[in-house]
Amino acid sequence: MHTLRRDFLKQLAIFAGACCVSAEGSAQSNSQGPHLEFPTHPRDRLAVTSWPFRDYIQSPANRGKKLGPPSMDIKEFPAMVVEKFAVYNINPLLNHFSSTDPAYLESFREAVAKARSHVVDLGLPGGYFATTDAATAEAAVKDSCKWIDSAATIGSPSVRQHLSVQKGQKPDVDAAATHLARLADYAGKRNVVVNLENDSAVAEDPYFIVSVIEKVNHPYLRALPDFGNSSSKYGEEGNEKAVAAMLKHSFNMCHVKSEVQLDGKTYHVDLKKMFELARQSSYPGYFSMEFDTNGGDPFAGTTKLIDETLQYLA
Repeated sequence: MHTLRRDFLKQLAIFAGACCVSAEGSAQSNSQGPHLEFPTHPRDRLAVTSWPFRDYIQSPANRGKKLGPPSMDIKEFPAMVVEKFAVYNINPLLNHFSSTDPAYLESFREAVAKARSHVVDLGLPGGYFATTDAATAEAAVKDSCKWIDSAATIGSPSVRQHLSVQKGQKPDVDAAATHLARLADYAGKRNVVVNLENDSAVAEDPYFIVSVIEKVNHPYLRALPDFGNSSSKYGEEGNEKAVAAMLKHSFNMCHVKSEVQLDGKTYHVDLKKMFELARQSSYPGYFSMEFDTNGGDPFAGTTKLIDETLQYLA
């Protein structure tokens, strides 16, 4: 074990001087941290994520697309959210984009502006940051730097970065902190916050995320609490404690769920309690609707989530 640790530290020394992919115009780091003027009107604090609508989105990287439902390009998503839900903030996933070419990203940004909408977070794929294999983590850092450039191009103030590890490995706090600190430095130069979500029960355990964030202690590395994702591991009461721990480190984004269906079981979320926790932590940011479809109608489910959220934000 000690030999593995020494090898890991040697690898880190090799990669320590490596920089993220440079980007034109990414000049100085915002050392004082991110600043956003958050809206205070309840409906203006809502967003809708593209994940529940994956069956409808045509993209080469969208593995969730099924045959049957009509297709839309992600450029149509902002206007659809406005028309169906009267919500003017979106939280798209990069895997739902037909391309990441600059021209396509600019056309997406134009579509968002035409809908009078705003991108409030961009969900990223990948993210092998919690591994002691420094070469793998280095590749993840470089990829994520490119995606942060994409977020800046479309005007997103933040990204949701997955935190993962190779199969059979345990996530390593020191490794994750080392590589995410570099990513946060780069993101700060683009004024884009890196958010970590309690998604995977292994590398994205809420308390592991909190440990990494506290170790890095960087203003551009924050938590993205999902209201339901930790229910299967910690139970409904333990899920509330996990969300409360993450809210202490959140900045601009929470994912709202009223229930989660995993491994054939349904876990219910006490939304009233969740919004009480958000108030107690003085969380000022957005609440993104992420209806857990599992065969359900994402339009009806999202409408219900919006109604409940507005009730608790009133």
